[in-house]
Amino acid sequence: MAAKSSPKPAPKSSSKTAPKTAVKAAAKPAAKPKPTAARKPTTAKSTAKTPAKTSTVKPPLSVVKDGATATPGLELKKRELLDQVVKRTDVKKKFAKPVLEAMLDVMGEALAEERPLNLQPMGRVMPKRTKEAGTNRVITARIRQSKTAAKDKSDAATDIQNPPVAKPAE
Repeated sequence: MAAKSSPKPAPKSSSKTAPKTAVKAAAKPAAKPKPTAARKPTTAKSTAKTPAKTSTVKPPLSVVKDGATATPGLELKKRELLDQVVKRTDVKKKFAKPVLEAMLDVMGEALAEERPLNLQPMGRVMPKRTKEAGTNRVITARIRQSKTAAKDKSDAATDIQNPPVAKPAE
């Protein structure tokens, strides 16, 4: 009886087959290079399959105003509005002020309730969106004003300031 020295028989080497150690070394892939920041150039084939990526970064919001209406100093404030109302109506300021303040209060409440206002010759005010921002309410509205009504009103105002002179009776 012959004693077995190894549990596995040794491989036979021949000129056609490589030794086992050489096969294992060939089966392992070479070390991968580390990826760099540069991307591979895309081909027409790869871009046809995947849509182009767009940036999802949004620019900060800002208020865009028309240059003609956004000039400083042209904002109509309550004091100036009161002066113009007194001038046009020949009513004393102490009587016109409570009326003007009550009117602005009623208009503000109606807008807060999102009720449309139809106040000719000023026009029609239609609230579209309301957003609560902290302690404030932001109302986006559309105002439709007739060009002819505003023009007729300005003509009437000049007629009041310059009434026609009556011809003397003969």
